[in-house]
Amino acid sequence: MLSGLVAGTLDILAAIFVYSVFLNKVKVITLLQGIASGIFGKSAFEGGIMMAALGLIFHYFIACSFSTAYFISYPILRLRNSNPWIAGMLYGILVWSMMNLVVLPLSNVATTNIKLIPAIRAIIILMICVGLPISHLANRYYHSTK
Repeated sequence: MLSGLVAGTLDILAAIFVYSVFLNKVKVITLLQGIASGIFGKSAFEGGIMMAALGLIFHYFIACSFSTAYFISYPILRLRNSNPWIAGMLYGILVWSMMNLVVLPLSNVATTNIKLIPAIRAIIILMICVGLPISHLANRYYHSTK
């Protein structure tokens, strides 16, 4: 659970910084409503702060789900013997792939074609903010429970 909260926090902060502050592409509330639109469709963008709050809750649910999947897979895939840096980076790529090739197409999010530069940017964020923290916390947990 801690790794999901850490990864979720780092990921949403990175998204806010990159897309709202640095690139000035979207307001924070719209970014969060965009997450809620996975369930509520276009009406999420008319739901104000309530939809933004639901988007944040959904974001943490997704982060905790990916964290749980990693923790469950850790002993099965024998990740104890792998490098947590490499495993984390690869997991970030897997998270991006699952979100963009499976989850989003099945959701109510208005999908667009995947573009190379935005995809690379998102993959880097997920590698650093999601994959690495989850990998390192799982590695620390499983090595402390010998």
